[in-house]
Amino acid sequence: MCWWDKVCNKHEAINTKKVEPENSNLSDLDAETRQTVEKMMFDQRQKAMGQPTSEEQQKEDMMKKFMDAHPEMDFSKAKFM
Repeated sequence: MCWWDKVCNKHEAINTKKVEPENSNLSDLDAETRQTVEKMMFDQRQKAMGQPTSEEQQKEDMMKKFMDAHPEMDFSKAKFM
C-alpha cells in the first residue's frame, strides 16, 4: 500500500512515523462495524489455533445437514476441502 506524504502539493509532507492512532473500544463502533470486527477477531483466533473459521464452520454445518437429510447417499468416498 502506498501512502501519500501530503494532501496537496503545496502542503508540507506528513511524517507518518509520528502519527499515533487513538485507542478505541469495540463499544465505540456502530453495531454493524462491531459485528464485522468481532467476526474478524474470532476468525483470526480460530486460525491461530488451527480451528475452522466461522465461514468454514458454516459450510461444515450445511454439509452435515445435507448428509443427514440424504441417508440414501454414500458419502464415504467424498473428499471435502
